[in-house]
Amino acid sequence: MLPEYWLHFLSLHCCMDKKKVFITYKIPETGIQLLHKKGFSVEVYSKENLIPHSELVHKVKNVDAIISLLTDKIDKEVLDSMTKCRIIANYAVGFNNIDIEYARSENIIVTNTPDVLTDSTADLTMALILACARRLLEGERMMRESKFKGWRPQLLLGYELKNKIFGIVGMGRIGLAVAKRAYAFGCRIIYYSNNKNPEAEKLFNAKNVSLEYLMKNSDIISLHIPLTHKTKNLINGNLLKMMKKTSIFINTARGEVVDEKYLISLLKRKKIFAAGFDVYENEPEINPELLKLDNVVLLPHIGSATVEARNAMSELAAKNVISVLSGKKPITPVN
Repeated sequence: MLPEYWLHFLSLHCCMDKKKVFITYKIPETGIQLLHKKGFSVEVYSKENLIPHSELVHKVKNVDAIISLLTDKIDKEVLDSMTKCRIIANYAVGFNNIDIEYARSENIIVTNTPDVLTDSTADLTMALILACARRLLEGERMMRESKFKGWRPQLLLGYELKNKIFGIVGMGRIGLAVAKRAYAFGCRIIYYSNNKNPEAEKLFNAKNVSLEYLMKNSDIISLHIPLTHKTKNLINGNLLKMMKKTSIFINTARGEVVDEKYLISLLKRKKIFAAGFDVYENEPEINPELLKLDNVVLLPHIGSATVEARNAMSELAAKNVISVLSGKKPITPVN
């Protein structure tokens, strides 16, 4: 039997050899447990508030992997502070919070969590559309404020979805899932995308059109594009003013892809029927003008907020870390 001091030495040496993973905020246990089972040393930022940038710079100095949130700004300063990090696993499908090109130049792999949140985001998109089309929040407030005085022929008139032209900006995984749901409601699907989507065209008779045509002709417009330097403010004032007065505008993508101030001006002047927001230009700050409007539905970025999706995101982020730190290829690489 080994002497006690040797056992202590071996235990200490084993701990020193453990790969270190830093998670910037508490995520579902499913992913954390996977990392523990593989023998990694896991530190989770324990405070309720999001990690300050200065603390993030300090925390990542000696870790082998990071699981980050879309709210964490992984810029050059953070990347330069890393001495041995091999992977940043972003707990999101988007990755605009990370300097992807600089990470690549530093040989740091970046991954995201696509697919697993597709259905949850598509479901929420339809929820926003129905809430806008049928003026659900106005009706709910009426009941809470005891203002309902009985049925009336023109009380809170909205719109049906059947036969409406449904314009989807970005026909990727989520766009396709939204098309499936809209088609089931009897909508006619048109879409704008850099690449044609044969599956959408075959299954839902979707038509690939120009962005201008989509904005002019759609009764419902739903955004499903990532935020990049090319898509920032893509939906500008010139495009927004093309919309029908009866149109509904939905954004579950990223706030910065839309000229939010111009959209608010249209809503204030009743130039469009309604809009549903799950994301905002200066998130988590919200333009106070939105709070004054009755023809908007405002949600706190909960597109993927289902038990199923968030658990799957946690597992996928962990599996990406495990794969890379085990010398294998990442499962869902961004760069």
